[in-house]
Amino acid sequence: MNSDFARIMALLRKEKKISQKKAAQDLGISQGLLSHYEKGKRECGLDFLVKAADYYGVSCDYLLGRSPEPQGKVISLDDLPDDDPSKKERVTPGTMMIAFNKKLIVNSLNVLFSLLGKFRSATVIKEVSSYLMLAVYKAFRYVYSANPKNDQNFFMIDRTVAKSGCDAAMSLAEAKLNAALKGVVTTGEDAVSEDSIPEITTASLSEEYPQYYSSTVNLIKNSEARIKEISE
Repeated sequence: MNSDFARIMALLRKEKKISQKKAAQDLGISQGLLSHYEKGKRECGLDFLVKAADYYGVSCDYLLGRSPEPQGKVISLDDLPDDDPSKKERVTPGTMMIAFNKKLIVNSLNVLFSLLGKFRSATVIKEVSSYLMLAVYKAFRYVYSANPKNDQNFFMIDRTVAKSGCDAAMSLAEAKLNAALKGVVTTGEDAVSEDSIPEITTASLSEEYPQYYSSTVNLIKNSEARIKEISE
């Protein structure tokens, strides 16, 4: 059994606010065994996997981390909503990946910025925005500079310092964001109060953002897959 099973089992139980004792009773096993499953110390059998999936109302693929969708759905380009339905882009086989990834990112940004508003903090909004704009700037500059014929005077910052400068600016934005989220007030900034921090669960995301939920969870899964490539 992979580590995703243990993580998702614990996540589902906690999100549904079910005690480990109660879940174990309902699933017909001891609390100790359920604890081992949730900590990844023991592997369950197929029968228990199916029983747990039914108990939490999700698919086996979701419990195993094979699908970011609770019902195990595999999304296609047509399943993802357009940010502006009035401007349908013509998709060809050659642009399928571009259109799919663009939808994942744009739709996920809709969720992210909606959540940012709940923090009631100008610093949080500003620093997340700065971080994202710097990331786009950095990627755009790589693409622009791929052709040596493209005039570098298009940019004000010389390319010899642009990358390091961008990385430094992103680190500063990340530091200010982290401080604000932890309630630390830095010079010229504000901080988040504890009562304005939203509770976010898989259920709340799917209910509040039904159009964009699939994009967000798939973006998370794709991103973590890339991280695993370099961390394992």
